Amino acid sequence: MFNLIRRDVILQKRQLLIFLPFILFFILMGSHPALIFLVASIFIPFNTYAYDEKAETNILLNSLPYTRKEIIASRYLGAIVYMVLAIVVTSLALFVFNKSFTITDIAIGTGLFLLFAAFTFPLFYIFKPGYITTVVLISFILLAGVVPPTVLFLAEHLTEITNFIVSLSIPALYTGAAVVIVILYAISWGATTIIYQRKAF
Repeated sequence: MFNLIRRDVILQKRQLLIFLPFILFFILMGSHPALIFLVASIFIPFNTYAYDEKAETNILLNSLPYTRKEIIASRYLGAIVYMVLAIVVTSLALFVFNKSFTITDIAIGTGLFLLFAAFTFPLFYIFKPGYITTVVLISFILLAGVVPPTVLFLAEHLTEITNFIVSLSIPALYTGAAVVIVILYAISWGATTIIYQRKAF
């Protein structure tokens, strides 16, 4: 499984040359640190999916001595590994350019990435090749444009829930959010595994 994760890095050699300028662009544009951590985390995993879509890599992967569970596990574990690496590189870049950021920014960026991955990874195996990039873009726009207004709407109209959330301490709030995100990521992992095992290549 480690070799499958390493494969993604090897395939992304040229894309990695674009990674740093890509991150620097967002830093120099004065984007919010949480957004920078989010887009940095997305870069490698979703570029890998885009590459696999063009090259029809799944046919090759299924001819290798790996189970379908291992292939999907490498996707989900790899996404976490790349996210951590992206956060380290982004933190260093922000530090070099004297841009302030906090642990909260990292936590928000990480949480949003894991949520985005949880909702979009299964879609890569549901939709036909050629539509994946469009699905990802629409999903990202929905996450960025629909989720915040929805949360605000619910906060205004569901006062009991809002009051309960406000009454929580900061550590309890972050712990609760982390647990929910981990559960959703695990559910997504399981769902994607089932979809992939039933898919014909």
